[in-house]
Amino acid sequence: MSFTLRVLVGLVAGLLLGILVSVTQASWLLPVPGIVEPLGLVFVNAIRMTVIPLVVASLIVGVASAGDAATIGRLGGRSLLLFVVAIVIACVFAAACAFPLLAQLHIDPGVAALLRQRAAEGAGTAADTTKQVPGISRWIVDLVPVNPFKAAADGAMLPLIVFSVAFGLALTRIGADRRGAVVAVLRGIADAMVWLVGWVLTFAPFGVFALAVPLGALMGPAAAGALVSYIVLLSLVAGGFTLFLYPLTVVFARVPLRRFARACAPAQAVGFASRSSLAALPASLEGARQLGLPDSLSAFFLPLAASMFRVGGAIAQVVGVLFLARLYGVTLAPAQLLTLIAIATVTSFTIPGIPAGAIIVMAPVLAAVHVPVEGVAILIGVDTIPDMFRTMANVTGWLGGASVLARFGGTPRGNGDASSAAIAPAG
Repeated sequence: MSFTLRVLVGLVAGLLLGILVSVTQASWLLPVPGIVEPLGLVFVNAIRMTVIPLVVASLIVGVASAGDAATIGRLGGRSLLLFVVAIVIACVFAAACAFPLLAQLHIDPGVAALLRQRAAEGAGTAADTTKQVPGISRWIVDLVPVNPFKAAADGAMLPLIVFSVAFGLALTRIGADRRGAVVAVLRGIADAMVWLVGWVLTFAPFGVFALAVPLGALMGPAAAGALVSYIVLLSLVAGGFTLFLYPLTVVFARVPLRRFARACAPAQAVGFASRSSLAALPASLEGARQLGLPDSLSAFFLPLAASMFRVGGAIAQVVGVLFLARLYGVTLAPAQLLTLIAIATVTSFTIPGIPAGAIIVMAPVLAAVHVPVEGVAILIGVDTIPDMFRTMANVTGWLGGASVLARFGGTPRGNGDASSAAIAPAG
């Protein structure tokens, strides 16, 4: 049985058991949610345990490597700038679409209060959900951490990201031998965290089951309806952004719509079916050849994009946080929405290439805006269908971004007859 199917079985079984408790109110079933819920909280804590070292190490390594002129050069700098701009646009697009639609999702206030209270009791952070939201000026000041280690201990992700970027840039200014030693250690930490996350995810079916039981018991049949609404919403937003990329590419890259759509279609099909951006890379390289993009650009940009450029992951974080905020009855102030967009933008570059990677990285984003992180495990269980649409958005963004760089980078387009061997990624 596949990982996805096992997680879905755990989610459905947990919801059904919880709904059974809610509907029957049988005395012998009532203690069950309280018995299994601690197991789910342990699973969430295990995920959270790995995220900060994974994100920090990956981000420092990425910045330090990107700053190496011998490796990245002018094209790398332009690529990174395009990545940031495109992901910010994706985050704003997701928030603008999801926020009004989620406002129509009815969650009983009493149920939301119970969910919030239980999450606070389980995590021991009841104050988080009632903490006064800082103003814009305080938010800006807090971006620079007085003590990065304290920021890590407090789960203050955005200041920690600022420190990580600054540290990575500082590494580019020291000797290559010393920089290489630090980067090698941090890369080892990041790789080890990916393995650790993989081990934690082997218990995902049990963790999701343990969290779904109390959710179903509190919300009753409305729990299933809320999750279906989330699946439909995230799929529509990701699919809508994919369509939005077409006119953007036509306008900024001056590529005929029909030609761009024909070049994207094979990579989109592979990505949709496999839920793997990397699996769609060969088809993306062929799509670049059909668009007549220079070999030198395609061979560099597309493998880099496959590693770092995930507009779908950024969309998933924004929509997921907004959904869980609605589910738990947490109101996000403007400063928190800015924090959400900023952190989702940066953490999208650190999404690991593992099942539900975008959802796992969501944990510190939730913590930063004071939304209970326990909902992460629930979203993992319903990630299959949205992941298909997110992957399709990713590969469309790659080819759109490559087309824009080909125009503004001053590199002439080919006629589409370049050898596919010339643009194949090394290794």
